[in-house]
This record gives sequence, C-alpha cells and structure tokens, in this order.
Amino acid sequence: MDCLLFRHGIAHNCEDWRGNDQHRPLTDKGRIRTRQSSKGLLALGPLPTHILSSPLTRAQETAKIVRELMSTAPPLRICQELNPEVPPRALIALLNTLPSDAVVLCVGHEPHLSATAGILLTGKLCKGLSLKKAGACLLHLEGSVRPAKGRLDWWLTASQLRALG
Repeated sequence: MDCLLFRHGIAHNCEDWRGNDQHRPLTDKGRIRTRQSSKGLLALGPLPTHILSSPLTRAQETAKIVRELMSTAPPLRICQELNPEVPPRALIALLNTLPSDAVVLCVGHEPHLSATAGILLTGKLCKGLSLKKAGACLLHLEGSVRPAKGRLDWWLTASQLRALG
C-alpha cells in the first residue's frame, strides 16, 4: 500500500473564526495554494485509489480540491479516524482494512498526521516530524500496516509541491 498523508490548506485563523472550529473553512488564499499543491501531489504519482478525509470542513475542502483535479476520482470517504482528536492507531487500523495494493490519500491535520507517520516509520512518536499546511508525504507500507514497518518515499512542503505542479 502507498499512503499519502496530506495536511489541509490554509484555513481561517482560529482566533478570528466565530463559529465552531470543526466548521472553520479554507481561506481564498488557502484554496488557491491547496489547488497548486494538489497539482504537484498528483504529478508525483501514484494516483489515489481511495480518498479519506477528516470530518472537519477544512480537510474536506482540501480533499475535494484534489478530487476535482483527477480525471477519474474515487469517492470521498469521511473518516472519524482522521479527526485530530482520535489516536493515530485508529487510522492505522482503518488502513489495514483496505486492499494491500491501494493508494490511499489521507487528508487531515497536525500533529495527527505526523504522529501517524512517526508510528508507521519507527513504531513511536517522532519529535521533529511536521507537515506544513498543504504539505504531504508518501509512505510505502508492505503487507499489513503495522508500526515501524513503513518506508518514507518523500516528505514535501507546500511550496515544493506547488513548484512540481
């Protein structure tokens, strides 16, 4: 399995947002930059066979931007396992239910995504791993998805992805 971890784009500032944080959307700049980053993400390949998103609005908007850029796109699946309040091991368990040849795009939040990456790569949380907004990484997971069994193929910032798009 190949697992793309993609952090949502620039959202409205928490302090300025008057509504529920779960409904905090991307800014106009966030949508533009996320679209550019998504182009780079898709140019790198492999193309996702599954798109999973956190239930939070900013992640769903990010996932929808990626889907719009794909000529043939899988359905978007909203997953509580990508909620930033849920332990990373729940996402790992979810990944184990998918086919071993899947290419899974997981759109979510920090520090949840980097914590998941750290566990998959080393078996524990890794300080220093962090995905910037609209940044992504690609992990290769051979066989069953287990801690310390992943291989990092790449880890890119949003500006690097935009340059590739």
